[in-house]
Amino acid sequence: MNYRYGFVQSNISKRAVEQTRRRVEMSKVKEIFEYFETEIKSNRLKPRQRLMSIRAASQYFDVSKNTIVEAYDRLMASGYLKSKPGSGFFVNPSLKKSSPAKDQLHVTKAIDTASLLKEQLNPTLAVRIGDGRPPASWMSQFDFDMKINAPIDSKYGYNPPMGFYPLREILSQHLYERGIQASPNQIVTTYGANHAMDLIIKHFLVPGDVVLVDSPGYYPLFSKLKLYKIKIVGVDRLVDGPDINQLEEKAKHYAPKLFFTQSLGHNPTGGSATLGVQYQILKLADKYDFFCVDDDAFADLFPGNLPRMAALDQLDRVIYIGTYSKTLSANLRVGYIAGKEKLIKSLSHIKMLTLVSSSDYLERWLHEVLANGQYLRHLRRLGPLVDTAIEETLSLFEKMHLHVTYRPERSYYLWVELGEDEDDLELARLAAEQDIFLAPGTLFYPEKKISNPSAIRVNLAYAKEPKFIQFMIDRTK
Repeated sequence: MNYRYGFVQSNISKRAVEQTRRRVEMSKVKEIFEYFETEIKSNRLKPRQRLMSIRAASQYFDVSKNTIVEAYDRLMASGYLKSKPGSGFFVNPSLKKSSPAKDQLHVTKAIDTASLLKEQLNPTLAVRIGDGRPPASWMSQFDFDMKINAPIDSKYGYNPPMGFYPLREILSQHLYERGIQASPNQIVTTYGANHAMDLIIKHFLVPGDVVLVDSPGYYPLFSKLKLYKIKIVGVDRLVDGPDINQLEEKAKHYAPKLFFTQSLGHNPTGGSATLGVQYQILKLADKYDFFCVDDDAFADLFPGNLPRMAALDQLDRVIYIGTYSKTLSANLRVGYIAGKEKLIKSLSHIKMLTLVSSSDYLERWLHEVLANGQYLRHLRRLGPLVDTAIEETLSLFEKMHLHVTYRPERSYYLWVELGEDEDDLELARLAAEQDIFLAPGTLFYPEKKISNPSAIRVNLAYAKEPKFIQFMIDRTK
């Protein structure tokens, strides 16, 4: 028995060593790929130019030949290289080179919200001040093997329409810790928050319907609503949350079906609605018969006992959206909706008809990460990083005389208002010429008004970039 145990332990140790070795090797493959990708894109390696041989490259980079082979294979798969048997590897002469000037023009003209989204999905600018995603430098510490122990059927079959049940059980427990009572049958999983909004729009709205949104607010939602021909009416966002007087006035006038908002960690301002404001919103929702869609993207960074509208009314007038894109990975497209059981059943049917199902594999992986405590340990590291970045950035911006309108809380965002004579779109254009990506405030407003202050949304993780700081100092000279 002892011998057998020792044999198993030995196998486990060997597997662990092999997994570590493989991770290191793949990291080197990535580095080499990115090195040649940069050289080719910058035209330092010309079309038809021959690369060093596999043997020479392995000596130059001090890696194995297999590592070079894999890096070259990736470069060929990406269209950067061509292979000539017996001759070696050459820069692909037919490689289409994008025009940076053209790409920058498309982004910085910022004629619609799709322009900003495109720059986030297809980055062309190096300094990412306007990015909305979790910064890679903060997330790289959270590095887990994506392999899971799952029945063979689940790897090749479909996920149930409502999502992986054990994951929904854990989500139910997490909601309970936030004061929200929702059984697993009151939760449907989604491909992130945007998919959740899409399902809600499909369930509630038809062309010509009116919805209320935060102003400034979550810009991808505005494009989505326009796509469905929904009328969008903005409600000004104040320091303590949505303007209650304006909300009532517009609810009374437009009879909206939904109010899309973010109580905590608001995007783009970083601010949060107070308990009093949340309570007033619910009273108006009941009085004027509309539902509140509350996107709680940064939920896991906030204390569980913090006031939330969904906890105040127990999902009566509130439809609650959660996601792991902000706190785990933008690539992990797993989110969820919590609401009344009848509504969730209807949303799961829409999900089934439009997408068939969400990813069973990803949901099982997320379940393991949540259940074994790894995600909790990650949050314990991430929270202080955000807090430190907030304090350091606020102090820096104060010295630079940049006006931060809202006090951010456990969010990646700051809303910086510019001078009265400054044009945020023009500022973004000028920044792009210096390889800096800014998110102009104009795009975060559902309605273009002269009264909208000129502003930019700043991602805290990049706020101390020297190039950005110097650009902001020089802009008024």
